[in-house]
Amino acid sequence: MRKDILTYFTLAGIVLITTFLFWSPFILRATSWFGLNIPNSDFLYIYRHYDGPLYAVVAKTLYNPWKIESFILDISFDVKYFAAHLPLYPLLVRIFVPLFNYSQATIFVNLISTMILGVFFHYFVKHFALTKKPLLLTFVLLMFPRFLVVRSVGAPESLFMLLLLLSLAFFEKNNLLLAGVFGGLATMTKTPGILLFAAYILFFLEKGNVPYVILNGVKNLLRQPRLTWRTLKSNSNELRDPPLIAQADKKRNWRFLYVLLIPLGLLLVFFIYHIQYNDFFAYFHSGDNIHLVAPFAVFNSANRWVGNGWLEDVLLYFFLYLTAVIYLKSIKYRSFFYFSLVFFLGTVMVQHRDIGRYSLPMWPLAAIAFEKFFTSKKFLLVLVLLLPAIYLYAWNFSLQNMLPVSDWTSFFSK
Repeated sequence: MRKDILTYFTLAGIVLITTFLFWSPFILRATSWFGLNIPNSDFLYIYRHYDGPLYAVVAKTLYNPWKIESFILDISFDVKYFAAHLPLYPLLVRIFVPLFNYSQATIFVNLISTMILGVFFHYFVKHFALTKKPLLLTFVLLMFPRFLVVRSVGAPESLFMLLLLLSLAFFEKNNLLLAGVFGGLATMTKTPGILLFAAYILFFLEKGNVPYVILNGVKNLLRQPRLTWRTLKSNSNELRDPPLIAQADKKRNWRFLYVLLIPLGLLLVFFIYHIQYNDFFAYFHSGDNIHLVAPFAVFNSANRWVGNGWLEDVLLYFFLYLTAVIYLKSIKYRSFFYFSLVFFLGTVMVQHRDIGRYSLPMWPLAAIAFEKFFTSKKFLLVLVLLLPAIYLYAWNFSLQNMLPVSDWTSFFSK
């Protein structure tokens, strides 16, 4: 127990140290940093990073159109634009506003979520015996270049990934209620959480639970030469007690309904939009924020969310995650495979330059799929040698992906 506690504090320390290292040029107000020019360097660079300020707006206004219109922003957004930013992360941000301003709270919630994610991922891979080196694999998870940036600014991805892993863990523990609860919370954080529902349905189809009972009953009805009350009654009994289904499966047949909590989470979000916007489907009216188009649609430089032809990194992401899906096909924890499969199919439909961020929820499962390679001495050597490059990438990226903010009054006032 003491060893586990020490490990968890170590992981929290790793998150804090690596995050503060990312923040260091802005905390130190360095205008020149390893060849990078940082005009007027300060911590506002971190606050301005997309999509942190947009979630701060939601946290303060709770989608109230009048409050959104009175929020001081350099860019004029339609009030329904903020419906694309789901409420769970902003609600957590709002809880900590008595201690911080809204911009600070977006960072704080993300930092805490990342620490919990690191601790839980370590427990996750250790509990399910997915690696012999859980601490090292967790370090690799945390140092993924795109994730390093996302977990160090205002963003919901760490929270989202944590909720996804919690749902998958409880699902594999056969606790479908908590799997549904955390899946519903994930869906209230980011809409791709709904893909958990699709993954679990595929799991049930494979295992022959509820769908088997229904299909078996239909088959028996079709086999009957004459449809009479007696045959209907006989088939009704068989539907209630199918001989080929084990007792454990029969218990699970009705418990699978708990996974309906996942789409219920999204319906709750839409209900909030109905109250605030008087538009149940405000998410779909939020502007050009729904990027699902067609397979590999990202390879179109003419699209406004793509913008250039230098997309080889996107192809490498596709290689990484599709290979992970194939590796996970033989894993005994079937929900891991089905979720990675469904999420990958969704990701290749996204027409947006930032596939690295959109695909992040697959990264923990990819780390598991390749854990022997990622925990090898050779990879560790490569990771250590490339740490300076990872940070230079992160610092450079943080100078580009910013929302223009000239007046912080609305963000800093309570």
